[in-house]
Amino acid sequence: MAAVELILLQRVEKLGQMGDIVKVKPGFARNYLLPQKKALRATKANRTYFDVQKAQLEAQNLKRKEEAERIAERVAGLSVVIIRQAGESGSLYGSVSNRDIAEACTAAGLTVDRSQVILNHPIKTLGLTPVRVVLHPEVSLGVTVNVARSPEEAERQTRGESVGQAAEREEVPTAEAIFDPGAGDQPDVP
Repeated sequence: MAAVELILLQRVEKLGQMGDIVKVKPGFARNYLLPQKKALRATKANRTYFDVQKAQLEAQNLKRKEEAERIAERVAGLSVVIIRQAGESGSLYGSVSNRDIAEACTAAGLTVDRSQVILNHPIKTLGLTPVRVVLHPEVSLGVTVNVARSPEEAERQTRGESVGQAAEREEVPTAEAIFDPGAGDQPDVP
């Protein structure tokens, strides 16, 4: 199929800036750019419409960008805690998705949609993971996601302690106590 020509109504990452005329595959145009109102078909009528509305669109874009920058400054360094069950090795029984992160951010005071959370791959282990949240096509915010088994473990991870080291410091029972629980409690009587 032939590529479709579109006029971008806002900046689209890895594609172009507002006002650029780009050629994309028909499915990308039909399923993403056009329904999301990020582009218009590059017909003669739409080009004329865009030229007339360009100043207004740029002003709206600038206003949204400034608002996103203010929000980013206000919540800079945001860290969210997500409690999940995990095995002894630190692998989660499932994964943390962008929906989970969006819900945690909303609970922390930053209202975001799951489509604004950019994850390269789902989080499948315990620990601190940096995630990017896109507030505006030109403004993004770094959020630290702390995945832990309990709030206490999350606090230790925040301080920089390794979860495995904390477990090693706890008293480990000896083999004799495991196989014969009463052996250490009673004195030896002949």
